[in-house]
Amino acid sequence: MFSIIERIDADHDNIDLLVELVDTLRPHRPGDQHQATANVRTLCQLLKGNPVHAEALRGYALGLLGKRRHTSLYTDIGVLSNNGFFSELKQRVSYRVLPPALGDEYLSDALDQVLYLKTDYQWISAVPAADWLKLFELLFDQQAQHQEHEEHDGHGVGAGNIMLPGMLEAIRTLSYRVCAIGLEPELTKFHTEIETFESPFMMQNVEVNAHLQGYAALLAGAADGIEDAKHLLVMLDQCDKVIVKIRKKALTQGTSIALTYLLVALSQSIDRMRKLLFLVDVSGELPSAPTVDLEAIASDATPAPAASVSLRRAAAVALALELIEANNNKYTVRDLFADNINLLARNVTENASRTGEHYVADNRKQLAGMFLSSAGAGLVIGVMSLVKILFGKLRAAPLVESFLFSMNYSVGFMLIHLLHFTVATKQPAMTASRIAAGLHSKDGKNIDLDSMAELINKVFRTQNMAVLGNLATAIPTAYLIALGWKAWTGKHLVSPDKAMHMLHDIDPIGSPALFYAMIAGVCLFVAGLISGYYDNQALYTRWSQRIAQLRGLGRLIGQERLRRLGLYLENNLGGLMGNFYFGILLGTIGTLGFLLGLPLDIRHVTFSSTNFATALVALDHNMSWELALRSILGFLSIGTVNLLVSFGLALWVALRSRQVRFKHGLALLRILGWRFMLAPIDFFIGSKDEPAAAAEHDAAGTPSKGH
Repeated sequence: MFSIIERIDADHDNIDLLVELVDTLRPHRPGDQHQATANVRTLCQLLKGNPVHAEALRGYALGLLGKRRHTSLYTDIGVLSNNGFFSELKQRVSYRVLPPALGDEYLSDALDQVLYLKTDYQWISAVPAADWLKLFELLFDQQAQHQEHEEHDGHGVGAGNIMLPGMLEAIRTLSYRVCAIGLEPELTKFHTEIETFESPFMMQNVEVNAHLQGYAALLAGAADGIEDAKHLLVMLDQCDKVIVKIRKKALTQGTSIALTYLLVALSQSIDRMRKLLFLVDVSGELPSAPTVDLEAIASDATPAPAASVSLRRAAAVALALELIEANNNKYTVRDLFADNINLLARNVTENASRTGEHYVADNRKQLAGMFLSSAGAGLVIGVMSLVKILFGKLRAAPLVESFLFSMNYSVGFMLIHLLHFTVATKQPAMTASRIAAGLHSKDGKNIDLDSMAELINKVFRTQNMAVLGNLATAIPTAYLIALGWKAWTGKHLVSPDKAMHMLHDIDPIGSPALFYAMIAGVCLFVAGLISGYYDNQALYTRWSQRIAQLRGLGRLIGQERLRRLGLYLENNLGGLMGNFYFGILLGTIGTLGFLLGLPLDIRHVTFSSTNFATALVALDHNMSWELALRSILGFLSIGTVNLLVSFGLALWVALRSRQVRFKHGLALLRILGWRFMLAPIDFFIGSKDEPAAAAEHDAAGTPSKGH
């Protein structure tokens, strides 16, 4: 390290020496905080003991900074561009494969050259901010600090501040960007007041221009001072309030990837403007912009000439660390999805949550209704199982057979939806979102676990009743169809060999049936997401209004019927499309596995149970009790795996979309255990009746006490 410092000259303009110096500070492991901190402190000691070398390094660093443009570093790094989500995604993917060329004009390129490892932000962030502040102070002559303090009343702003012009220009650029995004049609249609009243997005730009004009006059010596940025910060606060309002409206009116991208870009730009305003402020009162504990950072560092300078330098270090991390991750696709998909996922799961309310029974009467609804679905599934067997007898080409199977599943599930019947395995993706909707606290500290346990108990017994309803009619229907086919044709619906093959397919031990059940669970989860997505799209694009405007169709079926059709499709588009695509998934996974030579297939509880009934008839009831027991346990196990996988995935996405970290799983399990011990019958079949108010409270999962 010392040999590199000795070679540094203030007039040197090659960045290679700085790269070498940072290489000596970089620990072997990115997370080695002890080594990284020791290296930085060693550099501080060397500079403190050698003022000449410290002066040379300061001149060298200022020379590198002075020859590069700074604005893009503050406006582009860590702030989404105006390209749009898919253009940004394409660019990030391409740059991860082949990064862009680096030049000597921009400071952001210099950052790429010096901190070229994608993990550099880890060890830099691990070093205490106080040590970075000490290094910063050692790089500046104390006499120069003293003169600057006296001339500018301790605010650290002068004509020699090499970073200042870039920051001021960045504030102006970000302001214009906020103004432009704030007037995008995607936003204005959600907040029409922007077009009626003065838009805060436009007014902040007026305030920024006025503030920067006053700043230019101050730097030119034409003014003794400027007004503080308080009014400008108020306008930025109003912009934030509009963003919050739009997000809330989006939860009820739907959203899109374009809208979420604009909201994220707006929030990031406004946040960056606040941080830059804090750094360049010259008023006597500092605006409260940074979100880090600057006073704690500053108090650990060497005291600066004034408290404001110390806080400002702490803010500069915090912003530098933020920029370094953002620069290292600027081509990371995962971060782009994390920033933009949360709101869309929240809307998808929110729509699924509203659907899930229909799948939560509060008492035995509602459980009986769920049983009847699922029993109706079992009848349809019994017929679907027959059609699938008949399609299999055609011996069609794999892709043709896959298409026939898919249409059988899709049409059947859509018919079940149209008849208001219930498929048990379709519930978890909805009810998981319903449970997540009850978790209002981000840290889980104020959640009423008793109410949450009651809701989960209701979901559990409703799921069980739905499964029983499906099986109670699907198995007899398939059994009677097989008997009727034998009586009508004189032949069994399937041969004995085919029957044994069907039984082997649901064997939980001797076949990969449970693994295939997991694949079916994933398909159920995906279908739930698709359903929520289309519900969101129907709301966002106002399907009912658009359909009502179809004049030709209105003349054909009547305007009133057209209006009802539009309302029905807007309210049921998600359910129809979710069932349609679920059928496609079930019908194509097996064929896809065959074509690729991979062990891919699906096992669904209701179809597995109908296969058991069909095989029982095909074997003329000559089935050992061991085989019968293994087959029954097989399709019950398949159903359990279907439910657990789809429910677990849906709950995970619902919690992530709400940014919830639930940490009370054991306590919740204990409460559920006590509920079972105290009232095992009610645990499985519910109470005979329940007051409406209590049911409404429990279904909402409203927190009433903290745990």
